[in-house]
Parts: sequence; C-alpha cells; structure tokens
Amino acid sequence: MSKQAKGTKNGEWFGGANELDAWQGQLTAVAYRFNRQYRGDAFDLPSEVEEMPIFQDWTSGSLAAKVASPFWEMGKPQKGQLCLDLGCGVSFLIYPWHEWGAFFYGREISTVVREGLNSRGPQLNSKLFKGVELGAAHQLNYQPSQFDLAIATGWSCYYSLEYWEIVMSEVKRVLKPTGMFVFDLLDPETPEAENWAILETYLGAEVFLSSLGDWEKMILSTGAKILQRRPGELFTLYKVKF
Repeated sequence: MSKQAKGTKNGEWFGGANELDAWQGQLTAVAYRFNRQYRGDAFDLPSEVEEMPIFQDWTSGSLAAKVASPFWEMGKPQKGQLCLDLGCGVSFLIYPWHEWGAFFYGREISTVVREGLNSRGPQLNSKLFKGVELGAAHQLNYQPSQFDLAIATGWSCYYSLEYWEIVMSEVKRVLKPTGMFVFDLLDPETPEAENWAILETYLGAEVFLSSLGDWEKMILSTGAKILQRRPGELFTLYKVKF
C-alpha cells in the first residue's frame, strides 16, 4: 500500500499490516517497561550497564530532572482550556493543574499509570480531572477540534518518524484551529543521548536516534508550523500550530 493510502479515518488507523504490527510491538514493550517502573519492580541489568554514570543517575532519581521537559514554560495551560496530555504519566499529580484551572484529559498506554491517576485524580480535583483513557496516540477517541492544547513529552523517542507522522495527523484532527501542540524530541547530538538510549534499551524500550533535522522535515510535511524550540540537556521542546 502506498504512503498516500496510509493514515487515519474517523480516528482509526488504516495502512500496512507490517507497520501496524511493528508499532504494536513497540507500544507493548514501552507499556511493559513503564508498568514495571511504576510498580517498583527490579530491573536485572548487565553489570557494565549498571556501572554507567547515567544508570547511577537513574537509580538516584537525579536523571529525572534531565529528561523532564517543562512544557508549561512554552505552552502553559490556561484557565478553562481543554488540554490533552498524551503519554501523561503522573502529570496531574505533580504539576499545578489546579493553579492553571485547565481541564485535564489524559491518555496512557501504562495500565498502572492509568489506574493510579483515575483513582487519585478525582480526589485532587474532580472538576478539572476528566480522566485518563488507556490507549496509544495514533488513535484518539476524541471529537474533532475538541482541545485547546495538546502535550506529549518524554516518549516520542520510542517510536519511528512514520509512526509519529500519524500521531501528528491525529493531534491536528482533535485540536481547535487555534490550538497548540507542545512536545519534546530527543536530540541525538547531546552528550548523554547515546548512553541514555543504551540504558532505555536495556530497561526494555528501544530508542530511535533520529536527527532533529529529520524530525523537523516530518513536522513540516504534516502542515504544522514550528513556533518555538527550547533545547534541554537531552530533549528539545517544540511548540507547533497547524
């Protein structure tokens, strides 16, 4: 099937079976990797990996600051806005959504995260917390032009450019014409990128080291306009509008 024949229709993927199978395999691996982390399971890694400084940073918790992208500095949720957080993790529990006054819609492939947020989120703020759906980002079960802001941080590197091209088209569909999409991309030129990719691969989730140049070509091909870039220690934060 040609590239032009691939895409989404009414939120459902249609395209080559081989690609879909590959994506499902990666989605399953990433979900398993983060389910284990959020449950507190032990990871049995080779000694040479455990001796890497980046592994020590991971076990001590100091790595989190390097990989976290402050999306609110580029696209702060505004009061009354409908915001979609893709691969949300524990976002609603650790970021000031109550202070922002924005409505939070989450989507996750980790069952552990989804169950945890749907249990605790309403206790924090039942008005703003609109629940977390279980599912991937290439099939979004939301209405066209539903959201003011979409967020996707910390996970783009686990998937191919071809997969993310479909994600971009789905985000475009569910965003309002004035809506913004804020997401981060791993910069393979940063000093720690390769070591971080090695660590993540041993933790169970393969990392794609695509160049930012290739990413930007793909982004522009979807009709998005890059409004802002902000480099970090490992990830570069982007804000785009369709």
